[in-house]
Amino acid sequence: MRRGGFTLIELLVVMAIVATLLTLVVPRFFGSIDKSKEAVLKENLHQMREAISRYHADRGKYPETLEALATDKYLRNVPLDPITESSATWIVVRPEDPDKGGVYDVKSGALGKGIDGTEYSQW
Repeated sequence: MRRGGFTLIELLVVMAIVATLLTLVVPRFFGSIDKSKEAVLKENLHQMREAISRYHADRGKYPETLEALATDKYLRNVPLDPITESSATWIVVRPEDPDKGGVYDVKSGALGKGIDGTEYSQW
């Protein structure tokens, strides 16, 4: 009477097939995570720049800090930089005239380059 079950060779073949499939899927998975983080970064920068522009249009000067955009209800809160996963790493670009406020533009403080080859700090 023969017992049911798998032989060692059958298990090794299945493991080899699974490993081959994983080598195809895993790089695409991590690539899609990077793409989604970059899309969120671009959208967060766009929303903050729009809020800075609305603030300037309403008040005639730029906000003193990014937090002022949230406290004055131009943003719900200062968004996270998805690359650094922090809201404290934004790089603030000051206006040429310091009497006009403190935040003229904002850039990412993340190190490294995006998928397109440009540095995050240049976005």
